Amino acid sequence: MPKVTRNDKKMPLQESVPVIKADNLPEKPNFNPEDARDSGKKIEFRRVPVPQHRLTPLKTSWMQLYTPITENLKLDMRMNLKTRKVEIKSTKDTILPGALQKAADFIHAFLLGFEIRDAIALLRLDDLYVEGFEIKDVKTLKGEHLSRCIGRLSGKSGKTKFTIENATKTRIVLADTKIHILGSFQNIRVARDALCNLILGSPPGKVYSKLRSIPIS
Repeated sequence: MPKVTRNDKKMPLQESVPVIKADNLPEKPNFNPEDARDSGKKIEFRRVPVPQHRLTPLKTSWMQLYTPITENLKLDMRMNLKTRKVEIKSTKDTILPGALQKAADFIHAFLLGFEIRDAIALLRLDDLYVEGFEIKDVKTLKGEHLSRCIGRLSGKSGKTKFTIENATKTRIVLADTKIHILGSFQNIRVARDALCNLILGSPPGKVYSKLRSIPIS
């Protein structure tokens, strides 16, 4: 084994880096954007289950849901009465790769209780999401305490809910003990924090003042 002197230890290791000239590099390939019609992908499905209490609203608003999905996104949609699910299918004319998931989110948002004019924003914008949680996830309440909590979230004639919606640029659905929020990621977080403070017992005035101090984009 060769001896290593003290001077050799102080010398840093030097690696030989190969020099690549720009003239020797191959040209970058130029690919056209992928089109769903030319991608050769098989037909895809999405099935959205329909709760029992949302069958009548779905039947009433069917054409308002059917038109943007079939005409704008070029998808097929039908209601399967046996399985009680809305079935969405891509076609050969479907152009957008994420159209199927957008349509499923749109239908799901409507079935959660959002109005069509609010839920249709999921088809037009990319950075919108739906988040849901239950009151018991924040605080365990039963009986009259739970009823008063739901009343605090809504406010008189829905005033508290509308104020939080307008301040955070979101839409909120109070479905018994479940809460659903539609909006951008940042705005959902602000609205969720405000609702959680109300659940924990904060007075609405304190929640409003905190909302005014938070900048909303």
